[in-house]
Order: sequence, then structure tokens, then C-alpha cells
Amino acid sequence: MNIIEIKDLVKIYDSTEIEVTAVNHINLNFEKGEFSAVVGPSGSGKTTFLNLLGGLDRPTAGHIMIDGIDLWSLKPRQITDFRLHNIGFVFQSYNLLPVLTAKENVEFIMDLQGWPKAEREKRAKELLEAVGLGDRIHSRPGKLSGGQQQRVAVARALASKPKFILADEPTANLDSHSTENLLDIMEKLNREEGITFIFSTHDARVVKKAHRVITLEDGKVLSDEKK
Repeated sequence: MNIIEIKDLVKIYDSTEIEVTAVNHINLNFEKGEFSAVVGPSGSGKTTFLNLLGGLDRPTAGHIMIDGIDLWSLKPRQITDFRLHNIGFVFQSYNLLPVLTAKENVEFIMDLQGWPKAEREKRAKELLEAVGLGDRIHSRPGKLSGGQQQRVAVARALASKPKFILADEPTANLDSHSTENLLDIMEKLNREEGITFIFSTHDARVVKKAHRVITLEDGKVLSDEKK
């Protein structure tokens, strides 16, 4: 079953000097439970593509259907609300709030969604234990390594029970050990809980783990291979 349907997606950036087509008439579908990597050289359109899927950037043309809902037919406030309840994000810069503990960072999205305090505390603890940080739930980001911070970011992305998770270069700032650890955790969550992951990456280790590899070049799909 397709969770995402992308139809003739285009993103053009205009400036006073040059027009850049970052995404060029892409047509793709993603099924529930996929573990997919979007690859390509710098400037190929990977991050723009993920930003469009996540409702962070508006397309110039085309449609993104998520569970039958045309994302960009919604009003700006509706898009924000839809993103909050349906899409999880993992960024290479972690984007954790430094004044909050690991548990409070994971709880943050659930708090915005209106979860009762006891329920969000319970889920945050369970998720941090699932990513191997059960003993660091009260630590602030500044007291955690890069790999640990990224695992908090994964737990936060999972907290709201999203339809899918977008991970933009999630291993870019991690050493080899942290990268393998993080990928093993995400692969386990994908396998055991059916969570859909879509990565943008340059990392060969991510590509090796992926079950589907989509290659972009100049904003176009150059190849789409399932393993």
C-alpha cells in the first residue's frame, strides 16, 4: 500500500540572475514500511526533495499525496498541523533544545500534540530505552556525544507515531561506531514496527542498509533500484 504518491513534482528557485530547477518532474511512490535512501551528488536535489515531502518547502508544481491527502492543497496552518501529527524528522544537526533533557526533548512534540503528561513521560522513557539511552534520560544535549544526540533525535521523531520519518544526512556528523549503532537501531525499528524511513544521504553505509536506492541527478530520478 502506498503511503506517499508523488506526481510530476517540480521545484524551481528564482533569483534576479538565474533560475535553478532543484526538483525536475519527479514521479515516485513509497509503500508503508520502506527503508529507502535518496542519493546523488551535491546539488542533485536530495534535500529539497525531502523538504518538499516534509511540508517544509512549497513545490512550484505537482502533487504530494500522503495517505490520499494532497499535502499542498492544505492551508499553511493545516500543513503545520498535518506535519506535526504525521511526519517525523531527523536532521544532521540534531536540532535538540539545549535547555531540555533528553526525555524533555522527546516529550516536546507530544506536548504540542496535547498528550497527557503521564502518557508522554512513559512513551519518552520507552523510546529512549529503545535507542539505548535509558540511563541518560535526564542528560541535556551538551552532556551527550554526537551519536547519543542523534539517537535522541530519532526517539523524538518516533514519539508522535508519524506515518513516516525523513532523515536528512543523519550520519553526516557521526563517527563509524555511532553510525553503525544508529543504523542498526533504525533498521530494527523498521523491521519490527514497520516504521517507514526515507533517507537523504552521501553515506555508503546508509546505502548498504537501505532496501531501495533512488538516485537523483540535476533534480531528476536517474535510477530507482530495490534490493
